[in-house]
Amino acid sequence: MSDPAEKTLQRKIIHIDMDAFYATVEQRDFPEYRGKPIVVGGSPDGRGVVATASYEAREFGIHSAMSSRKAIQLCPHAIFVYPRFDAYKSVSVSIREIFRRYTDLIEPLSLDEAFLDVTTDKLNIGSALEIAKQIKDAIKNELNLSASAGVSSNKFVAKIASDMNKPDGLTFIGPSKINTFMEKLPVEKFFGVGKVTADKMKKMGLYNGADLKKLSEQELIRKFGKTGKFYYKIVRGIDERPVQPHRLTKSLSVEDTFGKDLDSNEELVAELELIAEKVAERLEKSRLKGKTLTLKIKFDDFKQLTRNTSFPTGVADYATIITAAKELLIKVETDDRKIRLLGITISNFGTTINPGKFTDPDQLELF
Repeated sequence: MSDPAEKTLQRKIIHIDMDAFYATVEQRDFPEYRGKPIVVGGSPDGRGVVATASYEAREFGIHSAMSSRKAIQLCPHAIFVYPRFDAYKSVSVSIREIFRRYTDLIEPLSLDEAFLDVTTDKLNIGSALEIAKQIKDAIKNELNLSASAGVSSNKFVAKIASDMNKPDGLTFIGPSKINTFMEKLPVEKFFGVGKVTADKMKKMGLYNGADLKKLSEQELIRKFGKTGKFYYKIVRGIDERPVQPHRLTKSLSVEDTFGKDLDSNEELVAELELIAEKVAERLEKSRLKGKTLTLKIKFDDFKQLTRNTSFPTGVADYATIITAAKELLIKVETDDRKIRLLGITISNFGTTINPGKFTDPDQLELF
């Protein structure tokens, strides 16, 4: 007979997600933006894409990843603001300092969201719901910003919960409620299920968790590949993934949308050199070396392509990066089309330059 003391503690997971992070930082720092539809990223001449939008702008239907052209159509008086990544990173550091008052088990997903494991917390509060409330209050009182929190016994449910009552939300889904919650959850709300997969599911008659639950694990794998195994577990509330405080960055990207479409090789190479410099700087700062380089090109008709190359060992130096990027660019058949965006991604890191030091994943791309 097992010793009851050896029973595994029920995990207490919090997912914190800042509300319209970039936009609210801008509204906090610049009073003239408050109460107005702010679009961060893109430009008022219709170029580029929206990084995020204030809630005032979202009322017009503007959302992240939308083209600036569409955003202007929806809200002609929207105010476009160029991203200030240094400011956002500085605020993100302050937010994580608040997190560390309660736990060191913090897994950042980006500058504005993170998982926290508070199964045992530094202040011996015990209640994950109370900890989430205190964190939200600290962010509001000390940083004058708003955050939403989801609290549950696993990462998947906590992340979904944090999005349920935005902005300034606090949602708790306890272990006894998870099964019912997952059965009622629409498939498009499943974290990781995009529009294409959601549409595919609906065509199969799968509209919510209860529908997915009717399928066996093998049926789900057959229909959705290896992800089907994840669906089988998660629809039953099973998510054993731990909070990983030292999660290794999977890729590092820098891209630039140009103010004017480019068509000359000289202009393209000059821009590519600037991008390669930024990539090399960030790799050095993050102490990373990657074995795969991907070149991203977006044309003036918004169609895009990627080309990649691999190295036998990890690289981080500017000379290697720009040489490889130029070789890929030369091989691209542009058919005399103009180019509106170039980007370089380094991935397949394997190990860090200094294996003892990891950096927080930074999923932001430069505009």
